[in-house]
Amino acid sequence: MNPDVPTPDTDAPLVSVVMPVYNAEATMVRSIESVLGQSHRQVELILVNDGSRDGSATIMDAYAARDARVVVVHQANGGVAAARNRGLQEARGTHVAFLDSDDWWDPDKLALQLAHMARTGARVCYTAYQRVAEDGRALTMVVPPARVDYAGMLYSNHIGNLTGIYTRSLGEVAFQRMGHEDYVFWLDRVRRAGHAERVPDPRPLAYYLVRGGSVSANKLRAAGWQWRIYRQIEGLTLPRSAWCMLHYMAHALRKRSPVSRPA
Repeated sequence: MNPDVPTPDTDAPLVSVVMPVYNAEATMVRSIESVLGQSHRQVELILVNDGSRDGSATIMDAYAARDARVVVVHQANGGVAAARNRGLQEARGTHVAFLDSDDWWDPDKLALQLAHMARTGARVCYTAYQRVAEDGRALTMVVPPARVDYAGMLYSNHIGNLTGIYTRSLGEVAFQRMGHEDYVFWLDRVRRAGHAERVPDPRPLAYYLVRGGSVSANKLRAAGWQWRIYRQIEGLTLPRSAWCMLHYMAHALRKRSPVSRPA
């Protein structure tokens, strides 16, 4: 076990992990196992079946039947934002994290984050992560800045949704149904917390599956969403929006280099 990871404690914080599921029977087992296999054992995994038409529901129900830490919710298809919001409604933990049903975690991810938050007082924490191709090839490793505030988040989403964790003392907020809904969510978390911090461990503690036809792969559409966030959601002026957009594009290019590190 990693010496930086504290010994499991029954009084440790309960982490609610929200996982939306839609037709994910091919990938979700690895994702689920990576949560249930965390060295920090005090987790509840909330699986939200967003109207799947494959065998996802059967897999989810099987996990819930054999592990009391798994909570299953079935609902009609409403999209990823609606699924995450339903998961947040069900969450009982003092801390919340998210993982999609095709991504996965290092076994020590949550333990290292909780230890860092306890040591520093940070209320939002994130990690480095590895981008992985569908054929298993390692793509870029993304190493965000050690610390980021709201102004820094406007330049780039330094908190990959699969890496973030926050304490619920920040208050509740819902995911909006829009492009880059995860970015808008973490902007709110960092604004309320004042800043967020990365776990110092240099390893990638999360693994992001890059699909060729994924929404994140459509760069032009993503840029349009980013502009809307600046102007309509965050209410930035035209000059500041343009300045942030330049930084956003530069950061996006750096994420595609073999090892993406903060400037």
